[in-house]
Amino acid sequence: MFNPTAPVNEQLALYSDLFMLIAALVYAASFIVFAVDMAVASTTIKRLEEELATERDLARHAQRSAVSVGGRGGGSTALLDRDPADSAALDRTGDGAESDLVDEDMDYTGRGRRPIANVAVAVLGIGWALHAFAVVARGLASHRVPWGNLYEFMTTGALLVTTVYLIFLFRKDLRFVGTFVTGLVVAMMCAATMGFPTPVGHLQPPLQSPWLVIHVSIAVLATALFTLTAAMSILQLVQSNAQSRMMQGKGTWSFLRLVPTAGALENWSYRINAVGFVMWSFTLIAGAIWAEAAWGRYWNWDTKEVWTFVIWVVYAAYLHARATRGWTGNRSAWLSIIGFACIVFNYTIVNMYFPGLHSYAGVPE
Repeated sequence: MFNPTAPVNEQLALYSDLFMLIAALVYAASFIVFAVDMAVASTTIKRLEEELATERDLARHAQRSAVSVGGRGGGSTALLDRDPADSAALDRTGDGAESDLVDEDMDYTGRGRRPIANVAVAVLGIGWALHAFAVVARGLASHRVPWGNLYEFMTTGALLVTTVYLIFLFRKDLRFVGTFVTGLVVAMMCAATMGFPTPVGHLQPPLQSPWLVIHVSIAVLATALFTLTAAMSILQLVQSNAQSRMMQGKGTWSFLRLVPTAGALENWSYRINAVGFVMWSFTLIAGAIWAEAAWGRYWNWDTKEVWTFVIWVVYAAYLHARATRGWTGNRSAWLSIIGFACIVFNYTIVNMYFPGLHSYAGVPE
């Protein structure tokens, strides 16, 4: 797994750095296309509403024809003999376009084709492929797993954020959150490549352990899930405000008509956060075991250990408050955002300004 005596493959390291920069640019392009999709949401909604209006007219025409035929053959009993399922379907089509523009369970319904958003997803997929090559190439160049310092943690974390988002897109229509996810990925890539550039090198002896693979990989995956839920929680707050304005008869952003309700966003954030919390709990336990193996103590009150525990407490409070204390709506969204803010603080401010036993800022030669 680790080969600290093998020389670094400088050529492969250069390719990794180059493809990392190209991936960042492609991600930025995807972010721009997602933003354009939001900007033209009004046109998209108008087209969808016209399609829905046409479907409602056809449904009503078909029902009138059926009633007319039934009336000639069976008199007034035709209305009583109508299939209840047909009545329900007609009633649903008459409820208005808003309920049909988005599936509350975020499943693909085939309605929202949104070609611009599809282009953004395709560009994001290209960026993911370039990014994956860069991460793998860095690992091969250094003969170890590519998450041994803050630069590698952030770039690998950005890759996993994109991976999780694309995997969810196969089953759930999360295109509405694409701008937020790609924006966070671009921010992570820029912070890594411009704020924490680190040459490829070997790890310190305490990090040359199988626990690096176990502990840090789960932490990166949990962070990816928390990043996705933070984006959804931010959008939940925006959607909640928009719904309040609509109830007051005020206008709001058109693109929010293509977004599930605040309640649907909250439910999915809660589910994903629950999975991320389990992973973070394992990260905390695995870190303690690794600390005992490396430093002889399970807990050293190191700044990074403390903040890892603080993050665990925040998300535990979020899950407990929502499940047992009725903390729903904006309060749960803010708790989710605060938890993610603690993660960002832990991997930036703590690493830069609170030196301790943990060090991911660079790789000593």
